[in-house]
Amino acid sequence: MEQRFLKVPRNTQGRDFAVGDLHGHFSRLEDSLGELGFEPSRDRLFSVGDLVDRGPENEAVLDWLARPWFYAVQGNHEDYAIRHVRTGRVDVKNWREYGGGWFLDLPRERQEAFAEAFERLPIAIEVETEAGTVGLLHADCPVLFWPRLESALQDRYRRTAETCQWSRERLRLMNRSGIQGVRAVVAGHTPVAAPLALGNVYHIDTEGWRSGYFTFLELESLQAWPRDVVTEL
Repeated sequence: MEQRFLKVPRNTQGRDFAVGDLHGHFSRLEDSLGELGFEPSRDRLFSVGDLVDRGPENEAVLDWLARPWFYAVQGNHEDYAIRHVRTGRVDVKNWREYGGGWFLDLPRERQEAFAEAFERLPIAIEVETEAGTVGLLHADCPVLFWPRLESALQDRYRRTAETCQWSRERLRLMNRSGIQGVRAVVAGHTPVAAPLALGNVYHIDTEGWRSGYFTFLELESLQAWPRDVVTEL
């Protein structure tokens, strides 16, 4: 069974960064990492999901997932691919409109290779930092107390994973209540003009895959690059 909740120990050698949705723009990501001064020999990068669809370099995702310093959670676009291969229960027309054509047009054996790689990705990641634990998922946290998420993913997987990958409720309601039992939670999925904190939930999809820029949130300091986090009080 895939590891649904991944716990990652503290990085004692360098820095840890979270990055917003990538959507098949890996050359652009590489350029942004260079500007950031990212050092793969000691730094680590955590993606909040949606690695593929929409962009021109989707098939490069397997090379990125093989890099030992690169971690990712499943986003809803990875969920599309997994469900298409495993169950066939996907609105193909809708998915193609949202950039899934590259996958749908692949030979079946290639689809299976990508689905298998995506299926190995966790739904949530927990990273230890010197300042405290930081959680990462794609869309939203379905529990009010972070330590309960691991058991929820075991006991009520489908419903819990759906919120983690698809929900936009927190941003829609501008819910500032936050998540207890964790220093911060980092998410993507819903585009924002600048990195936004609602309570201790940080939203960092600033559309680097479109006309915006990739936000990198340093997990120790919770400082964002290239633009500061906007905190909603």
